[in-house]
Amino acid sequence: MGKKIKKEVEPPPKDVFDPLTIESKKAATVVLMLNSPEEEILAKACEAIYKFALKGEENKATLLELGAVEPLTKLLTHEDKIVRRNATMIFGILASNSDVKKLLRELEVMNSVIAQLAPEEEVVIHEFASLCLANLSVEYTGKVQIYEHGGLEPLIRLLSSPDPDVKKNSIECIYNLVQDFQCRTTLHELNPIPPILELLKSEYPIIQLLALKTLGVITCDKESRAMLKENQGLDQLSKILETKEWNDLHVEALAVIANCLEDMDTVVLMQQTGILRKLLSFAENSTVPDIQKNSAKAITKAAYDAENRKIFHEQEVEKCLVALLGSDSDGTKIAASQAISAMSENSSSKDFFNTQGIPQIVQLLRSDNEEVREAAALALANLTTSSSANANAAAEADAIDPLINILSSKRDGAIANAATVLTNMAIQEPLRSIIQGHDVMQALLAPLHSTNTVVQSTAALTVASTACDVEARNQLRNCGGLEPLVELLHSKNDEVRRHASWAVMVCASDEVTAVELCKLGALDILGEINLSVSRKNKFSEAAYNKLLNNNLSLKYSQTGYLSSSNLISDGFYDCGRINPGTKLLPLKELSLQEVNDQRAILLVNCKSDISPPPSMEDKSSDVGYGRSISSSSSLRRASREKTKEKSFHFSAGFGSPTEEKSEPTSGRNTALSRGAAKEKGSRKGRGKKEEEKVKEEEEILAVPKLTEGSSEKEWYPPPDPELCVYVYEVTKSILPIVNIKDQIEALAKFVADKMGGKIPKEKMSDFSWELHISELKFQLKSNVIPIGHIKKGIFYHRALLFKVLADKIGVGSCLVRGEYSRAWNEVKLLNEARKGIIGRLPPPEEYIVDLMFHPGALLKLRSKEADLYRFL
Repeated sequence: MGKKIKKEVEPPPKDVFDPLTIESKKAATVVLMLNSPEEEILAKACEAIYKFALKGEENKATLLELGAVEPLTKLLTHEDKIVRRNATMIFGILASNSDVKKLLRELEVMNSVIAQLAPEEEVVIHEFASLCLANLSVEYTGKVQIYEHGGLEPLIRLLSSPDPDVKKNSIECIYNLVQDFQCRTTLHELNPIPPILELLKSEYPIIQLLALKTLGVITCDKESRAMLKENQGLDQLSKILETKEWNDLHVEALAVIANCLEDMDTVVLMQQTGILRKLLSFAENSTVPDIQKNSAKAITKAAYDAENRKIFHEQEVEKCLVALLGSDSDGTKIAASQAISAMSENSSSKDFFNTQGIPQIVQLLRSDNEEVREAAALALANLTTSSSANANAAAEADAIDPLINILSSKRDGAIANAATVLTNMAIQEPLRSIIQGHDVMQALLAPLHSTNTVVQSTAALTVASTACDVEARNQLRNCGGLEPLVELLHSKNDEVRRHASWAVMVCASDEVTAVELCKLGALDILGEINLSVSRKNKFSEAAYNKLLNNNLSLKYSQTGYLSSSNLISDGFYDCGRINPGTKLLPLKELSLQEVNDQRAILLVNCKSDISPPPSMEDKSSDVGYGRSISSSSSLRRASREKTKEKSFHFSAGFGSPTEEKSEPTSGRNTALSRGAAKEKGSRKGRGKKEEEKVKEEEEILAVPKLTEGSSEKEWYPPPDPELCVYVYEVTKSILPIVNIKDQIEALAKFVADKMGGKIPKEKMSDFSWELHISELKFQLKSNVIPIGHIKKGIFYHRALLFKVLADKIGVGSCLVRGEYSRAWNEVKLLNEARKGIIGRLPPPEEYIVDLMFHPGALLKLRSKEADLYRFL
């Protein structure tokens, strides 16, 4: 054998780097290693960064500052599985940082993250990729990106993963995504209900909870509810409620059931399977406030359907809700009140709550919690709507005082609800009187000034329902409530404008309030509203007419029509036709204008301090300018108050018909002037005569007069002694006539006689009435002419005088303005000759009274003769 020779060790190649073990204690150094081409270094660097990021938010922020995020995004698609896995784990942790989320959105890494959810990837990658998506899905932009890159489908698939962390992250991400409507719409196509229901069987409460929350969102859609029912989801929910150990899931389970109760067929199914009964019993007996609250909310949702309300009533849901009203939790009280509001749409339920719910609800009106008071007021508003029994029950439970207190609440909903209840109660007169006694008008001031349209609307409606008598209207006027009410007429909201118009219409029922409303501009605003097709309403038109009826001068000028119920009183003046929206100048201003060549203004003024003398010769000398006593309206009021005296009382030269005992044969009312009282002085006792004299003196003294030495003389309309005499004469001679037709004919002849007599058609051009009117204007040095001064009058003069005298003696007459100085009076008469076989009278026939060509003739309204009278 040869001698062995020892081999020499070959030195390493010169172009190969010797292995180097590096130990770094700086994160920055490790971040630099992320750019290494070596897989082993990348894997170790990622592992170190992962551990660093786990330690807290500060470390995540540090990594962001060091620029670790961008190189890490490139590693998500690395060929090496370990590198890819470690990078994904880092992003699962880093994505909880808001600044990292922002950067990830800018770097557009969503495709890379979603790719890690592929079935062939490891469970660990699934876990951290889904965790990353769950963190990103918290923000809206993240939701959109996940949805647009198709993240929903792989997430739903991962709900069946064997790993609980993957399930948890996936269902959490899905829960965040389905908050968006578009995501919910797409979700239906992916059949998510079965895997989500499987999660309810998980041993991990957090997974069960997230599954229930997700179901609570997606079952807002009908398709998802149908899928839940098809997959026996109701049974699983029922089992959760029956399991006491799962009480932490009961609230969310009830939320899902609440959604399901919106479907009629689901409610029927729950009734048939006994689930509904269990639900109500569960809600009533539970001691957990959130469970009670959610149960009531579930009932509320379902009770919006009429059929569901019937089923609930059969299940005696009312008892459950009344029990919940007694809860210590304000949230439960609110939910129960809302459920009662919904159930009150069922008439049987509304009757049930009459005795067993309303007293408890009224107690809640006094709660310190304003939300409770609002919900209680809402329940009471619905319960009292169209139910006088419930309105009475609320009043008996002393609801009025707390309701009025709620009108000063800071919550608009509470104010609106309380106002609605008061409106419902005020429909009944006894309750309305009680409400008025609680100073409701003062309490409504703040709501009327509100900027909330619902509050404005309900407050105006409450005014309309409570201001139904003079005292209430006086209260509203005195406390300054008319101003904000008129302001509401300007509202752009249709309902506010309608209810404000309604309230103005009610308030315009008495003259004083109507005058005040006109001063505040209500008439002008309503006139403007009624010119608009889109803004006007029935109440605005009715309110306008109501105000006009208390301002007949304006009504006749604008509309050219006064009905038989529009009784002309002193101070009425006719200045001719004006366009709607045009302001009618006051009589004083018109009187003080320089005499002009325009149409004369006709004045009606029976006020005077003299009695009509027996002869016509003395009538003008005794006139006292500027002195006035009681008007016809005040006399009518006085006559009603003194009907028991069975005596005449005549004042100021015009009569207020009262019952006359000395003329029983006529069967009609009459009136006498003081001149007539003198004529009958021999028949009446001197004591009676002196008693009337004292009363007259008191009336005169009651009228404000010019005081000596006053710096400014008070203006009064010019008197019209001739008209006073006319009133006296027709009262004495025409009023006693029994037949109404004869009365009309006699009055027509009287009017024609006082204004120039009969004027044949062919001689109309020779009737110089214009010159006569001009002379009167010159003599009076005014454009305003009292109607009694006119001795040569044509159509519109005579028609006005006829209407004035007809109103004084109770003859129904309309005044209608035509064209070309035409005006006429329309009357209605019954034709008993046309009585039917069974004795029914036909409708009254309408006639025009001829005051010019054949005074006293009655022309059928729709006849050739009437047309000639009106238009030729």
